[in-house]
Amino acid sequence: MQAAPVRATAIPSFTDALRAVESLLMSSGQRTARRNAWTSVLEDRRRAKDRVEAQRVLERASARP
Repeated sequence: MQAAPVRATAIPSFTDALRAVESLLMSSGQRTARRNAWTSVLEDRRRAKDRVEAQRVLERASARP
């Protein structure tokens, strides 16, 4: 007896589904603007994290005798 062939169809992720809906509802300019804005948010978060870490390093360095 032979096993039935297995389909390798990937189930789209939630993010992929949202992007598909976004592409249907928005023009390409709006999509670009939204992605650029999100990239800016992520970059701001990264800089804030780096700033906090630098502050901690400076505080530890100044606390040493």
